[in-house]
Amino acid sequence: MMKQRTIATSVKTVGIGLHSGCKVTISIKPAPPNSGVQFVRVDTPEQSVVPATALAVCDTRLASVIQKDGVRVSTVEHLLSACAGLGLDNLLIELDGEEVPIMDGSAASFLFLIESAGIIEQDVPRQYLVIKKSIEVRDGDKLARLEPFFGFKLDFTIDFKHPAVDKTGQRFIVDFAEHAYRSEIGRARTFGFAHEVEALREMGLARGGSLDNAIVLDEHRILNNEELRYEDEFVRHKILDAIGDLYLVGHPIVGAYVAEKSGHALNNALVRKLLEDPSSYTIESFSEAKAPGAYSQERQPLFF
Repeated sequence: MMKQRTIATSVKTVGIGLHSGCKVTISIKPAPPNSGVQFVRVDTPEQSVVPATALAVCDTRLASVIQKDGVRVSTVEHLLSACAGLGLDNLLIELDGEEVPIMDGSAASFLFLIESAGIIEQDVPRQYLVIKKSIEVRDGDKLARLEPFFGFKLDFTIDFKHPAVDKTGQRFIVDFAEHAYRSEIGRARTFGFAHEVEALREMGLARGGSLDNAIVLDEHRILNNEELRYEDEFVRHKILDAIGDLYLVGHPIVGAYVAEKSGHALNNALVRKLLEDPSSYTIESFSEAKAPGAYSQERQPLFF
């Protein structure tokens, strides 16, 4: 039977919040079976716990923000994407501020941090959410869909109409039975546009953004003094985000995700619509012999 997983020991790092600009310390700790991923705000008097669930999402402006009883944890998607990529089920994540640090703008730093802690199996069957019928949400010309597929595959199309982005791939498909999360997705960085920075900062966003933690574009070109990590890094980062957003469903997904110009808001709407329709999915466990290729023991750590 495929088993749940957590980390072997606690790890800690310090970074800056992309939107808050504040320094924050993050500690990632093992957690017992069936507890899921939970954030703990150690800077609050009650040591408030905020579960990483889709129904806890309260804000999707340029990040996924979760909240419980008025206590928020923001920009969770890159860390959760790394957790999904490593096949982790149960974690306790302590923060001394509201925002998960942005690190280099990708999931790479979190992958390294978690792997340094070691990953262990727990003697409890892993539960998968298996898509049984297609679920789709739309917003104008944007769409996000989950459909039956015995594995985990993502197909994302972007359309930013920017010279530098147009030169790169606008669509990317990744099937994790065939490709590795670390090499294909994990290093893709977030990106933003210089002309939007002032307006975003007036909204309390992007205060910690810099060329060290994001790809920044002016009206014509990329401002970073380095090459893209992938020739189609922009769309691959959107897939990285989507994996983190989908992880908030609470189980690894057995299915295919298709998106056109989607973002955090539409991803969350998709997961909520899925959970509202119990006929659209089942919760199942698999033996090693019958597990989808993306989740088989030969692919552990998951997707690598």
